[in-house]
Amino acid sequence: MAASTQTNLKNELDYSGKPGGPCVFVLFGAAGDLTKRKLAPALFNLGKARLLSDNFAVIGVSVDDLSLEDFRNQATSFLPAGTDSAEALEWFRKRLSYERGDFADPNTFTKLRERLAAIDAEHHTEGNYLFYLATAPKFFSQIVQQLGAAGLSRQENGCWRRVVIEKPFGHDLDSARALNRDIKNVLQENQIYRIDHYLGKETVQNIMVFRFDTAIFEPI
Repeated sequence: MAASTQTNLKNELDYSGKPGGPCVFVLFGAAGDLTKRKLAPALFNLGKARLLSDNFAVIGVSVDDLSLEDFRNQATSFLPAGTDSAEALEWFRKRLSYERGDFADPNTFTKLRERLAAIDAEHHTEGNYLFYLATAPKFFSQIVQQLGAAGLSRQENGCWRRVVIEKPFGHDLDSARALNRDIKNVLQENQIYRIDHYLGKETVQNIMVFRFDTAIFEPI
């Protein structure tokens, strides 16, 4: 193995066990099924594995009329309740908060900005925000525009801001390009993370068929 490859591999292995830095995970569409079935369990498992910073918090944003306790119960409904998970579950629940609001209403984002400032002070998250858009696609551009108008996408004084957009990223090439133009009017490219796992669906299915139909490759 080349020396440079060995160094890169060592760096990746060293990095893999380190917790992430301070931040607030802002979850739009927080009352949806994706949150309780996928996102909350993923964050919980990261916390349990000590891969999240102690200076970490989650705020859910949704139009649903939920109390804080309602949201915490809903978001953790798919998490394990055994004694080996009790400490991690308590740690995670304490970091969950909720803000009710309409994505089309600028007041939602004004209130969100105020809540984030309070969370920064409480959890020492240093003004680093990750906005995760687990909403219907029609809200993607609108939410990003509102984040920009509220000053929440602006990176300054050493803090970072990121936006994760869940699938589908457009329904065809033209709509994907239009969405890209809209969000890049507000965000820099290094602030955007696009997720569209359906784009690889056919490729993965083809690989699986190739594997199981070819006796040479199936065992390996």
